[in-house]
Formats: sequence, structure tokens, C-alpha cells
Amino acid sequence: MSDTAYRAHVRPCRGDPGAEGGAVLVQDRLFVGGEWVPPATGATIDVVSPYTERVVARVPGAAAADVDQAVAAARAAFEGGPWPRTPPDERADVLQRAAALLHERRAEIADLITLEMGSPTLFSQFVQVPAPVRTLRAYARLAREFPFQEERGNRARSLLVHEPVGVVAAIVPWNTPLLVTMSKVAPALAAGCTVVVKPAPEAPLDANVMAEAFAAAGLPPGVLSVLPAGREVGEHLVRHPGVDKVAFTGSTATGRRIAALCGERLARVSLELGGKSAAIVLDDAPLEETVAGLLPLAFVNSGQACVAQTRVLVSRRRHDEFVEAFAEAAAAQPVGDPADPATVIGPLAAARQRDRVEGYVAVAQEDGAKVVTGGGRPPPPPPSPACATTCASLGRRCSARSWRSSPTTTRTRPWPSPTTRTTAWRARCGPPTSRPASTWPDGSARAPIR
Repeated sequence: MSDTAYRAHVRPCRGDPGAEGGAVLVQDRLFVGGEWVPPATGATIDVVSPYTERVVARVPGAAAADVDQAVAAARAAFEGGPWPRTPPDERADVLQRAAALLHERRAEIADLITLEMGSPTLFSQFVQVPAPVRTLRAYARLAREFPFQEERGNRARSLLVHEPVGVVAAIVPWNTPLLVTMSKVAPALAAGCTVVVKPAPEAPLDANVMAEAFAAAGLPPGVLSVLPAGREVGEHLVRHPGVDKVAFTGSTATGRRIAALCGERLARVSLELGGKSAAIVLDDAPLEETVAGLLPLAFVNSGQACVAQTRVLVSRRRHDEFVEAFAEAAAAQPVGDPADPATVIGPLAAARQRDRVEGYVAVAQEDGAKVVTGGGRPPPPPPSPACATTCASLGRRCSARSWRSSPTTTRTRPWPSPTTRTTAWRARCGPPTSRPASTWPDGSARAPIR
């Protein structure tokens, strides 16, 4: 379907009560099997600006019947359609064309992501859109280079054939929506799979633009569907017998549930689950350089990133000076309108996220931590941002609940007492899915810290 045809189903309306007199982007079709079709029900999803807390868009909410339709289209396209049987070079051409179309609309997509989930505009412009475009191009190159057929053996010759898995369900979060979506969609399409994407209800707008780009790039009918929906519909997709593989990025709790459901029917599943990364500051780390390097890692995307360095382990002898320097730097971060290029820390994606952050700050204080900067809400007009918060844990006790802190909250903690024989690498307080730690100065091998 052409760009013009899709835009016919997008109506920018003024005077919508939900927007309190503002403009609301209304979409009334779902992208199912390569076509923009009416949804099975009249359910809608209100997209709320995290900055103004007003409705800025309204999209159809997919139902179980829409999932059934999308999976049926994907199944038919995989079993009898051309895509799995298209030569890899030709599949790569489609991916390259889609990447070019997304690149052409990069400013529009960046604005949509900032609108729907509050990503600071510079992060949207330089990461949220360029990174998925690079990802798509990388898998296009890989499709041309990957040995889908390999001959092996010496005397007894064997032919190893890599075949597409089938129908893939891609379930993505709201924090880096297009990037995570592309990390699932691009390899699946490059391999010849068909895909049903379920964007998070908080951030469905960019996924519809992605669907439009793939359709315009020549992706055959049935190969791709986009179904914005909540958890119940997502579970229906995971359980669906027509789905061969589930790819999920999100919370550990939801990942456990998805793994259990896939295990019931022995479906393939890949999980990228949340964790809290630790930064280790060694005694010889230069203070100014370390703080300057850690600050953007801690508060990237307003702290809403699985790789954010939200735990800092500092030796007792450096602890106080590091806390003072880091708190001063954190307090200087501009907080405000995510559409303002001067803003470094924008709003959290939803009021519940803000409430969760505030709850973790309270828990940290109950556990003996001291708030050294931030810890509250910025002044009006933005009702949902949380200030950049730094807590210093001065005691020996490490509470798992307070260390599993939320976005925009960074905790520093001294290593155990000098008499404890341990290494900083083993001083773990986070969940088992924590991301790799960083070491300051730059990760050279060190003797155990005692």
C-alpha cells in the first residue's frame, strides 16, 4: 500500500476532548498481513504524552480476533507465499529499500517517538531512529553474505541447509521501540520468516510508520503485521499454535511467563530481560573523567534503558568524593520538555513509571540510603518527569529491593570493608539478568580488590 493510502487512515483532529482542545492523531486501521484493515472490535488505545499527560494520539487496540487474522496471514505467507523462497539477495534488496524509506522519514519518526514515550529529542534524533536503520542495513548485508547452504565433511559429504523458522511473534517494549522492534524484525525477515509485531500500547506510532516503509519497499502480502495491544492480547499471541518462535524484550517477570507458555508447547523463544548494570570505580580512576563518562551512561534516555549504569560500586576511600562529584553533575542535568534540544532528562514514559521510581527512592531511604540530589518532582508545568536522583548507600547492608532501582535513580555503594576478601566483580546485588558491568578506568584486568 502506498504512503498516500496509509495516510488516508490517519486523521489529525482538533478539539478532541481527550486532548483538552489540542491536536490528536487518530488512526483507525490495523496493519494486518500487509493491508490496512478495520480492527475486529471498536477498542482503542489512547497514547498519552508523558510530558503533558494529555492524549496525543488514538489507535485501534488489537483483539484476539486480530491476532488470529494476522497469524493466519503470516502462516499462509510462510507456507505458500514467495518470501521464504525468495533468494536472500532479493530479500536484502527489500530490507535496504525499507531502510532508505525510514531514513528519509527520520525526523518524523523521531518526533513521534518523543511524542509517544517522552524520549529527549536529541536522543530520538541521534539514536532512536538511526540505530534501527543501521540495524536493518546490517541484516540486509548479512542476508547477502550468510551461507544459507554449506557443504561439510571430507569423504562423506553433507549439505547443511539453514531454513527460516516460520512465523515469529515479536513483542517489544516502549523505551527504545523502533530499535528493539528492528532487532527482531530485521533478522527474521532476512532469514525468510514472517512476523507479527506487538508494540507496547504506550508507543505504537513508530511501528505503524515502519509497517508503511516495509509495504512501500515491496514486502509481499502476509509477511508483516503490527498489532498494538496490551498483555492479554500479547499472551494470546504467545499461546497461538500458529506461531513458531517468540522473541520478547521486557521485564524478567513477563519473560518467565512467556518462557513457561512457550515451554508448554515446545515453541522456540528468545528473551532479552531487564537488569541493573553495575559500574565499578577503582581507586586509580580519575574523578572528573569518570563522572563525565558515567553520567550519560546512567541517565541515557532519561534513565529508561536496560543498559543504563544505575549501580556504581566505589571503594570506601573514594566513596565520599565520588558521591559529591556525581551528585553535583547529576543536579546540573537539564530536566524538562523532551521536545526541547536543551533537555537531557525528559519525563518518564508513564505516570506509573514515575510512581515506581518514587517508590524505589523511598525504599532506598528505608534501607539507609541518603538522597544527595533530586528525589522529587520538578516544578510545573511538566507533571510526570522525575528529577535525576542519586542515592548514596553508606551502610554495609545491601537490600535487593532497593538496588533494583528504577530509571533516573542511580545508587552508589562502597565495596565491603577492607578486611573482606572479595572482588568488586563478585559484589552483586542485582537480579540474575543484570547487564555487564563497566570498570573505571577502562576495564583493564586487575588483581582482586581486598
